[in-house]
Amino acid sequence: MNQGKELREALKKEVAKVIVGKEEVLDLMLISLLCGGHMLIEDVPGTGKTMLVKAFAAALSFPCSRIQFTPDLLPSDITGINYFNMKKSEFEFVPGPVFSPIVLADEINRATPKTQAGLLECMEERQATIDGKTYRLSDPFLVVATENPVESMGVFPLPEAQLDRFLVKTAMDYPTHEENVAILERFGSSDPLGEVKPVAGREEILACRREMNGVFVHRDILSYITSLAEATRKREGVLLGVSPRGALSLLRVAKGYAALSGRSFVTPDDVKRAALPTLPHRLLLTGSARIRKNAAEETVREVLLHTQVPSETELGWDGR
Repeated sequence: MNQGKELREALKKEVAKVIVGKEEVLDLMLISLLCGGHMLIEDVPGTGKTMLVKAFAAALSFPCSRIQFTPDLLPSDITGINYFNMKKSEFEFVPGPVFSPIVLADEINRATPKTQAGLLECMEERQATIDGKTYRLSDPFLVVATENPVESMGVFPLPEAQLDRFLVKTAMDYPTHEENVAILERFGSSDPLGEVKPVAGREEILACRREMNGVFVHRDILSYITSLAEATRKREGVLLGVSPRGALSLLRVAKGYAALSGRSFVTPDDVKRAALPTLPHRLLLTGSARIRKNAAEETVREVLLHTQVPSETELGWDGR
């Protein structure tokens, strides 16, 4: 069980040429790609979201398309169109930017619900339907969406049903003082993105995916994940807790962390580590809790604190 760990280290080395720190965000991006899920990054402009996605794609030798979401963006601007070729006297399909292994959906909450729904089919079904004909998308396929949490004018907040489609949600956060100095040194005279070299490709990603799928999960770990999901539904101030799909996402991300650590089994610590990027955005809160910053994260932390964790005796010394 070393393919995932080796890939993680190689990616970290190459992406570090461009991005200072942010290793946890990089891990989540790689896990999302391996799991066939998608990632939502919520943070203010200028924190390196776009640059991270570009460096990640370059290190994997994957094409990366960027969609700038605006209120006048149409679903066909994402999926593509059929246009009439006058010379050939027939319609030809022009694929949109979604036909790319990695898609950066920049400021997704600026698009109208109709356009957001058009992207949703692509994310969930791995396909796009244009004029009644269905086209399969790339495999692997990863959508990394970004949104600005500060602005409220001219935005269309993602509904809970669409938020649930994102495997993980995270933030870049501002760099530390030392990291900011390193950024100024690195980008002061040149753009290091061109220095990123490919360390893997499609076959390596698929091989790591097979390895991740083979990670063993003890039944007590499955019970622990279920208990966490159930506990969120019973918390005061929570209107809707984590669904079975959310619990399955928690399992997949925990398996991803285990694979990237070079282990063949999931530990309770993997589940705890996966909980914060996986569960809070799936909670629908009520009253004052709904508008309080980080209320969902606090709820998940409380659930983790009060839910019984499987012991080593129950799991066996090697996790089995």
